[in-house]
Amino acid sequence: MPGLSSEADRLAHLLRRATWGPTPDLVAGATRLGRGAWLEQQLNPPSIADPEGDAVVARFPSLALTSAQVRSHYSEGSWDVMFDLGRAALGRAAWSRRQLLEVMVDVWSNHLNVTCPSDNVSDNRHRYDAEVIRPHALGRFADLLEAATTHPAMLTYLDNASSTKKAPNENLGRELLELHTVGVGAGYTEAEVRDSARILTGLTVDGKGAATYKPKWHWTGAVRVLGFSDPNSSADGSAVVTAYLDHLARHPATARRIATLLARRFVSDTPPATLVERLAETYTDADTAIAPVLRALFSSPEFFASADAKQRRPLESAVATVRALGFGQARRGAAELDGLYWALESMGQQPYAWPAPNGYPDVAAAWTSSAATLARWNITLGLAAGWWPKGFSRSGLSALVPHPRPATHGALVAALGRRLLQRPLPAAHVAAICAFLEVGTGTPVRADSEIVGWRLPYVVALILSSPVHLAR
Repeated sequence: MPGLSSEADRLAHLLRRATWGPTPDLVAGATRLGRGAWLEQQLNPPSIADPEGDAVVARFPSLALTSAQVRSHYSEGSWDVMFDLGRAALGRAAWSRRQLLEVMVDVWSNHLNVTCPSDNVSDNRHRYDAEVIRPHALGRFADLLEAATTHPAMLTYLDNASSTKKAPNENLGRELLELHTVGVGAGYTEAEVRDSARILTGLTVDGKGAATYKPKWHWTGAVRVLGFSDPNSSADGSAVVTAYLDHLARHPATARRIATLLARRFVSDTPPATLVERLAETYTDADTAIAPVLRALFSSPEFFASADAKQRRPLESAVATVRALGFGQARRGAAELDGLYWALESMGQQPYAWPAPNGYPDVAAAWTSSAATLARWNITLGLAAGWWPKGFSRSGLSALVPHPRPATHGALVAALGRRLLQRPLPAAHVAAICAFLEVGTGTPVRADSEIVGWRLPYVVALILSSPVHLAR
């Protein structure tokens, strides 16, 4: 396969794409299992003991509260639980052993976006994560779509909770077509958008914050949307909703859209049309199941030909940096996750916080600017030097220096690069870092050399600010 000449290279490529960043322990464990077995294990998250992920969740007891309990424990409109959800997402990405699950939670949270934090979902956005996204992230898209569309968070976020037969609100009905399933290219009409909204009338939220169905609010009459039709004559239209969502999940345009979404995430910003078509066929043949699509994707020649074709977005870069540095969870509180969460605000990508229904863009052009680059450099140096965010459990950067210590600056920089990146640092990058230190690659490393002293954090930060680390 082009560019990946060995099985170790293929495994390393898979780990860069299917996780939040490779670490020495991850690479060692996946190597022992083998690429195929590691992937199968990741596709079955309950089979993976995850004490680190469990420890993250235990730090945020608010996430176990029901909507009613949130209302009774917090002041009206408080965003505290939503902030906890964002901080927990960072911790799970950084430390969970169920790495592919955490990646797919991010994928679906963007595709079926309910902005967090945002008004009106302060009591239920964390339940949307727990009841919709996580249970279905590696299951059938049809089940995920129905769970998302009928959840109080989505019903509130896209105004279906107030949609009635006298005044159907088109927000959810439109986004269901435009964003969640077939896409704007499917050729639906404005009349079909109206029927989509009419089908969903009756789906609402009760006074306790739970999803409910009100037959008195349901619009009745014949409906037709993209090959789906129903007389819709009963006041209880819940069966029509289920049939309609099932139809959309299985629509050929939805198959292509989900295939494109996954290929864009895991292969390239402009995925090959041939790959998309094959993945769409797999999606249809597998009755909308996601795991078979991922198996086909991760074994495709297009995937292995795409090394370094994707760029880490700010959130991915920051979490990968935490993982590369070997930082662990703080023993008390959540100061390190709180600091990282707010640091990501300056980089424009806090977990789940994209303000529009379409979710964060997953193409490099959306994140390429001088301001974004400077923000990433500053956060990387702050993490490496221990300035900010503070609170991570760390053994010190000296633990990154190999023993016995390499004899020359070039050899030490190269060793640090391999340790941090789990791949070789190009010779030109090694030379550039040595030039920054005002030494040659062959200059001996002594006990008092700056590279093992006060300038070590800067060398580490330069490695983690390199294009090699940014590539995924």
